[in-house]
Amino acid sequence: MTMNSLPMLIAVAPNGARRTKKDHPKLPITPVELARTASACVKAGAAMMHLHVRDSAGRHTLDLGRYLSAVREVEAAVGDTMLLQVTSEAAGIYEADRQIDLMERLAPHCLSCGLREFVKDRQWFVRAERFFFRLYRAGILIQYILYSPEDVSWYEQLCRLGVLPGESHFLLFVLGRYTDKICEQYGLTDYVKSLERKSRWMACAFGRNEYSVMKQAADLGGHARVGFENNLLLPNGSLAADNAELVRITAETVRQAGRPPGNKKFAETLF
Repeated sequence: MTMNSLPMLIAVAPNGARRTKKDHPKLPITPVELARTASACVKAGAAMMHLHVRDSAGRHTLDLGRYLSAVREVEAAVGDTMLLQVTSEAAGIYEADRQIDLMERLAPHCLSCGLREFVKDRQWFVRAERFFFRLYRAGILIQYILYSPEDVSWYEQLCRLGVLPGESHFLLFVLGRYTDKICEQYGLTDYVKSLERKSRWMACAFGRNEYSVMKQAADLGGHARVGFENNLLLPNGSLAADNAELVRITAETVRQAGRPPGNKKFAETLF
């Protein structure tokens, strides 16, 4: 299979930890809203959802009961057509020990981990190694989130030292920040050039830059994550109607690059 014919996974990140309905009235918060969004995004071409839940005040939470409620609701809406990925994001609220405790108790099928949140330096090696190996042995699908090419080098070092289990992984390259309107001084190719091992990767980008990054990811053999967590705008700068519209545009871009959108079964092969 050539790179140009390789399916391209499209994931949707519909809400994130910070945005509210003041940012967009269609930003999903409740389990029912998340389920409706998931259903619409599957029809638009997504096969994976990056899931955040909120507390009664709309704030980011890793509460187990709220996660279970949201996952049940979404699964009832999409059946076996979408891979649901739980976030472990700290969002300035949780320390690593609490994140580890909650994620081990939740034991989700699929989990994203900001690598620097769990292993900042050598003092964290033992704790991080125990956590990631427990997840690995439990068969949990882990995606490691990297925020810079320097994070890619850190990831490579952790692999060489045996802190991370497995020979290859599924990574997320994040371009930009919540406060940025455009990407920082480095681009997607800087991430790819820093990657030594044959790990699969996905990219997400903040703001309107999302579209050019997704096109580049398609050309480079990567995968795409789009949605209101990172971007609310259409290519022309107007507000997107909903998450499904962003997915639909991405699916069109993927097809134009000669890469059909992948399904859930394909998504699970990437981890």
